[in-house]
Amino acid sequence: MLLYVTVGTNDIARAGAFYDTVLPLIGYRRQKVGAGEIGYAGDDDTRCRFWVVTPHNGRVATHGNGATVAFDAPTRLSVDAFHRAALALGGSDEGAPGLRPFHADFYAAFVRDPDGNKLAAVCERPEPPVAPLIT
Repeated sequence: MLLYVTVGTNDIARAGAFYDTVLPLIGYRRQKVGAGEIGYAGDDDTRCRFWVVTPHNGRVATHGNGATVAFDAPTRLSVDAFHRAALALGGSDEGAPGLRPFHADFYAAFVRDPDGNKLAAVCERPEPPVAPLIT
């Protein structure tokens, strides 16, 4: 449904360091770099779907009130890792990893990047069963 999403930054180098660390934890990597922009895509995607940009109009980047970019995460452990890394890199907590009431398997974590953009990592897959210990 969506072609791409952009978030603004006032410091492209800082934003790149943040996203280069947190996005690979949930399956996305830097694929393109241009003047004032960095594009990210999943390993199996041929196009960048998430862009971090300095505003084209030259004004200060601001975050949207009520806007959240949610990334599909492959596992609940990757959601946990995304949240930890985001906080370690200057992001702020907007909701610790855990199940949400949207449906039985909606496991998510919410953060803000250093520019204040709200992000979520969401795994909607059931937790894999734990094999019994054989003693």
